[in-house]
Amino acid sequence: MEFLLSKGDCIRDLKRTLLFLVLTCLVALVCTDQDYYSLLGISKEASNREIRQAFKKLALKLHPDKNQNDPDAHENFLKINRAYEVLKDDELRKKYDKYGEKGLEDHQQGGRYESWNFYRYDFGIYDDDPEIITLDRGEFDAAVNSGELWFINFYSPRCSHCHDLAPTWREFAKEMDGLIRIGAVNCGDNRMLCRIKGINSYPSLYVFKTGMNPVKYYGDRSKESLMSFAMQYVTSTVTELWAGNFVNAIQTSFASGVGWLITFCAEGGDCLTSQTRLKLAGMLEGLVNVGWMDCATQGELCDNLDISSSTTAYFPPGATLTNTEKGGVLFLNSLDAKEIYLEVMQHLPDFEMLSAASLEDHVAHHRWLLFFQFGESDKSNVHEFKKLNFLLKDEHIQVGKIDCLSAPSVCSNLYVYQPCLAVFKGKGTEDYEIHHGKMILYDIVAFAKESVNSHVITLGPQNFPGKEKEPWLVDFFAPWCPPCRALLPELRKASKHLIGQLKFGTLDCTIHEGLCNMHNIRAYPTTVVFNQSNVHEYEGHHSAEQILEFVQDLMNPSVVSLTPDTFSALVKQRKRDEVWMVDFYAPWCGPCQALMPEWKRMARLLNGLITVGSMDCQKYFSFCHQENVQGYPEIRLFPQKSNTGHHYYSYNGWHRDSYSLRSWALGYLPQVSVDLTSQSFTEKVLHGKDHWVIDFYAPWCGPCQNFAPEFEVLARTVKGKVKAGKVDCQAYAHTCQTAGIRAYPTVKFYPYQGAKKNVLGEQIDSRDAKGIADLLTERLAIIKNKGKRKKSSRNKDEL
Repeated sequence: MEFLLSKGDCIRDLKRTLLFLVLTCLVALVCTDQDYYSLLGISKEASNREIRQAFKKLALKLHPDKNQNDPDAHENFLKINRAYEVLKDDELRKKYDKYGEKGLEDHQQGGRYESWNFYRYDFGIYDDDPEIITLDRGEFDAAVNSGELWFINFYSPRCSHCHDLAPTWREFAKEMDGLIRIGAVNCGDNRMLCRIKGINSYPSLYVFKTGMNPVKYYGDRSKESLMSFAMQYVTSTVTELWAGNFVNAIQTSFASGVGWLITFCAEGGDCLTSQTRLKLAGMLEGLVNVGWMDCATQGELCDNLDISSSTTAYFPPGATLTNTEKGGVLFLNSLDAKEIYLEVMQHLPDFEMLSAASLEDHVAHHRWLLFFQFGESDKSNVHEFKKLNFLLKDEHIQVGKIDCLSAPSVCSNLYVYQPCLAVFKGKGTEDYEIHHGKMILYDIVAFAKESVNSHVITLGPQNFPGKEKEPWLVDFFAPWCPPCRALLPELRKASKHLIGQLKFGTLDCTIHEGLCNMHNIRAYPTTVVFNQSNVHEYEGHHSAEQILEFVQDLMNPSVVSLTPDTFSALVKQRKRDEVWMVDFYAPWCGPCQALMPEWKRMARLLNGLITVGSMDCQKYFSFCHQENVQGYPEIRLFPQKSNTGHHYYSYNGWHRDSYSLRSWALGYLPQVSVDLTSQSFTEKVLHGKDHWVIDFYAPWCGPCQNFAPEFEVLARTVKGKVKAGKVDCQAYAHTCQTAGIRAYPTVKFYPYQGAKKNVLGEQIDSRDAKGIADLLTERLAIIKNKGKRKKSSRNKDEL
């Protein structure tokens, strides 16, 4: 990620530091007049869809195109545009919630906006369609891995073909509702997600199903064609029942607790079409078997069942199948798949009700997903939730419920004070996690699967880490906070990699306000590692990878925390071949906080080449003033072999991401590679007895300049095994032409194998030093083995 920074970051007058600290604290405690949530007219718990809808409504009303006589229209629109850009991004939203606008100094955007027509016709195409689920990056993987079948439309709001498809996609979604999840991803708002998924044209339509690779749709975009394609992936079957299989099929199904939905096709009345039957089989998969019977050929059987005209009936397990008594049989008059589905689902049994006495025994050795209710449960999604047992059976998760009005002490001990659901991981009532996501089937399934296989638990006063020897990562959060909810799945992923090294827990600050105040929690989410008496707050992005980097850096620090004394001993009096980079920062400085995770990542990238340190200028104010540090963060590089130990270079670049900083620093290391001429290339590389890796470049080529530091890292990595050289193709065009160079930079390997080398060499497509080094190591091993085989063969011939 790149950080775009103003040249006047933070402050330049250190005399005002104390005043700034006071003002910063006030900013953290009060809202500004331009509160972003108020500007958009939304609450702090607003979802991304609600944020988009609110912004669109305001954009259509306040756009300068519609307010040409208002001199303030442009400025007013910039304010809501800025609010939208910040709140739609989980990372920026977290910074804003924690530090206010001061925390966003690295992200000064919002100066551009689109025409009124864009917001009216192109913005948020599917936000108002309940049958279409708009997925963002944070929820995409959970959705498509839930076990349900998804058909997803990746689109761009600027794509005319996407707009042409939209009406058909809406009709298709209504037709498939309940059978297939129909989704949409706005690649304008989710560029990274679309890039990861390999989307390079719009609209791109893909089917996702657990256990198979995504399948792209290439057919015409009519509703019928889309339905025909989607139905290929509905694996449910409809059984034709007849005298030879009827009794056995019914008895076998009833024995396993599964009923039958049967449509009888007779001369009179309407029979469900084969398409409707197949849809019902998919909608009821794992819950009810679907079959049909042709009464024209099975007249006697239909007569025995007292079926005289076409009808559809649901036979629950144990139902009587005689014409004199149809106990428990549900006859359905509708021909609509959705109506039949809802009526059948209503008649399916509810989840097992656990009591206070039975809870401990149930969760001691088995995984459970439990719904906590207070009296009657909410009926809005209850029918759909009956699919949970089937969708979670592979994870061996049972589903039940518990009434907190009947078991108040149980719910109180688990910190459950309102309807919710939780996963118990099979280790008793202490090892559990409460769900804080959407009460939608796919989100619950994803949560249950993630939670039982992760090591995150719900914390409260009774089990909050005290002075345990084992370190803990605790996430302080509020359930209403969208960035908090987005972080939870990433914590679960990270916990799997750190089992035995770090325990993970979450603390709901809306319930445990006292504990959160005790730990000075001022914004959500706040993630802290407690390692006995040491406390470390995580400031990075909401991803499992960066959480792992943070924890690993705590275990094996990549950055040296400097004091005035250690700065003098290690930096000023460094060895002549040592290079140091030092970040002079203040903990309250927003850009400093944004830099810190990138600084640590850069330190790991430079490991073994440059030593990286940091100096806290709030703690050592006088020392920083003495060192003429005039603003934060101040990045200085202290090179090797300088005449004075205090000579340094300051970083003035705009980008403060780890790779930009690394490239800048590597430029100050002495060159290890060899500059070659046409003559030396021929003599040393082509005719010499050494292995060579060559960088063919042009001085004017931007990518060549970016690659140059990487090539120097490679030269150091392979030193002693492979020699590294550079050829300037502007100065030695004929040499490069002879070597078959058609683009810059080009990297080629010239191995020595006992004869003159081929001038074309072996091209290497990677631009990563480690990747190239690995390729060279692998290639050298192959060459060595070949040499051994040749030598062995010669010895045999001599014998």
